[in-house]
Amino acid sequence: MTLLRRLSTFLMMMALLAGSFAIHAQRAGGQPAARPIIFAVLNDGMLIEPIAHVEKGKLSETVSGGDETSLIEKFNQTYYGAKNSYRLIFGGANAGTVTVTGSDSGMDCGPNLARVKTVTRRTPLKGKVMALATNAAASKPGSGVRRLPTWPERNDIDALVRAEFARHSVEVKKLDYHNLTALDVDNDKRAELVGSFWAENDPLSRTLLFFIAERGADGKLELNHTDLRTIKEDEVMSGDITALDEGVYHELLLDVFDYDGDGVSEIFTYVQAFEGSGFNVYKRMAGKWTKVFEGSNYHCGF
Repeated sequence: MTLLRRLSTFLMMMALLAGSFAIHAQRAGGQPAARPIIFAVLNDGMLIEPIAHVEKGKLSETVSGGDETSLIEKFNQTYYGAKNSYRLIFGGANAGTVTVTGSDSGMDCGPNLARVKTVTRRTPLKGKVMALATNAAASKPGSGVRRLPTWPERNDIDALVRAEFARHSVEVKKLDYHNLTALDVDNDKRAELVGSFWAENDPLSRTLLFFIAERGADGKLELNHTDLRTIKEDEVMSGDITALDEGVYHELLLDVFDYDGDGVSEIFTYVQAFEGSGFNVYKRMAGKWTKVFEGSNYHCGF
């Protein structure tokens, strides 16, 4: 046998062997290669919803619940296979596991969501205490800091929040909040605070305030990023303004995760609406928290 023929035979055998390995992997329960992805962990740790893929330090949209069924089926096959497991991220650090227990691409509402079992070494997920799950590599560990604010921090934030409402000429008859969480995004032992407050202006409207606060050069807390919106009852899909008091339309903290490996964790948030979910991601850029990603996931019509 000539050398050329031997080489050709060898390459053919290698190709067949590679194909047999691939077939064996599929039969053994292997799934298509999964791109790095970040999920929101919701519903007391019993549900995950896709936020974004991670590629070369950038975020990109995943399949949406409103996409074609074939795309959703492929997504679910890749990410929601039997016993697929992801790292739970709490305080920007690994805090447990999130294991898929089931999904249904044929559902009318949320076909690209999955039921999961969450095992955590930290605070149990409940209500508006949510988290992230991912298979994306983290080149630098997060601080793991996620706690309630101290009383001095809370008092400072209350003053800043009232001043922000006053700056926008919002009369505060009743001030309340859904979340106020202290984090450490860059391991400098100085807390950043993320909050979701609202003012009840009158029985038929609410003014919502989402903010990121951190200490300035003088060591005092200041609002670095704010988003203030007034919503009236006739703008609420359900027609009931009190839905906002339960959290609908508010921007709420999910957690933080350093997806680009620069040593500063980005802040991930969640907005619940009547027809789906919204997701925002904030990155500190030149000392300012800036929105670098905005995504949404359609569930179903109200």
